[in-house]
Amino acid sequence: MIEVVAELSRGPVFLAGEALECVVTVTNPLSPTATSASSEALAWASAQIHCQFHASESRVALPPPDSSQPDVQPESQTVFLPHRGERGQCILSTPPKILFCDLRLDPGESKSYSYSEVLPVEGPPSFRGQSVKYVYKLTIGCQRVNCPITLLRVPLRVLVLTGFQDALFPQDEAVAPSSPFLEEEEVGRKDSRLAELAGEFLMAATSRRSLCKDISPHKSLPSEFSVSLQTEETVQPEYQRRRGASGAPSVSHVTHARHQESCLHTTRTSFSLPIPLSSTPGFCTAIVSLKWRLHFEFVTSREPGLALVPPLEQPEPVVWTGPEQVPVDTFSWDLPIKVLPTSPTLVSYAAPGPSASSVTI
Repeated sequence: MIEVVAELSRGPVFLAGEALECVVTVTNPLSPTATSASSEALAWASAQIHCQFHASESRVALPPPDSSQPDVQPESQTVFLPHRGERGQCILSTPPKILFCDLRLDPGESKSYSYSEVLPVEGPPSFRGQSVKYVYKLTIGCQRVNCPITLLRVPLRVLVLTGFQDALFPQDEAVAPSSPFLEEEEVGRKDSRLAELAGEFLMAATSRRSLCKDISPHKSLPSEFSVSLQTEETVQPEYQRRRGASGAPSVSHVTHARHQESCLHTTRTSFSLPIPLSSTPGFCTAIVSLKWRLHFEFVTSREPGLALVPPLEQPEPVVWTGPEQVPVDTFSWDLPIKVLPTSPTLVSYAAPGPSASSVTI
């Protein structure tokens, strides 16, 4: 029996373009003093990052998959397919890397191996929507001699900063080959430089701007309003399934936060809506797009001259009561907003997820 543990060094959230680092520890858990203790051996172990795509059949109409290239292998085969047994299609994968070959461990012995890979910048972000799902995983395959492959999967979350690829790979450096003789310190400086570039890009994109909109078509000010932070998931027209065939819409909305306020006799007010760190920033692929917006709903009086306050001057004290019924109109308005990803380290701390997985072979 051999225990394999894979642990992500910095948490399960990463920015596309940065390096993922994982420590794989292989242990023979038997005690050296056990009577049946004996050495254990593994033929090989390999690691690979892949992205699985899954679409709702009732919402998305996809072309049939190519049957000549099945992505599921029988248990008797020894070819390493990291997406074996997974739902959906593997749309993105990194080259597999061999961790070790012909490893033998004595009872109580343990060995660790380091795996590092740069997350592709051309892939979609991690997303679990109602129409489609993009799921990233690090899969480690291990095999004993004459035994089927055992797969160990570590879930990841990948954030994509749209437009960052141009800043990350300028035209004068995009075609320059990378040096295979870089020192580890130089590689570390490159990763830190990536974080600095991402921070500068976000700072420039989210700098404060003045935005003023006049949206009221009425002469009177609204007496009440509510605002909600929503996402709109839309399937691209060429992949939309006809509603007559399934009845499922191709556009879905999700509300993440809401604020309601009475603003009668108020000329200015403010509100604050938190953006959940577990949500996915806006993105667009060939199949689906995700957009953020502020959805406002206003309540206004149909009679602008209706007195809703007591008169200021009265010859003698009177008891004033407000109107029993006020005819009102309601109207809504959507303000599109752009939501960008934040620091992956902050997301890992604020919305923690499992960063280690284990399997016994």
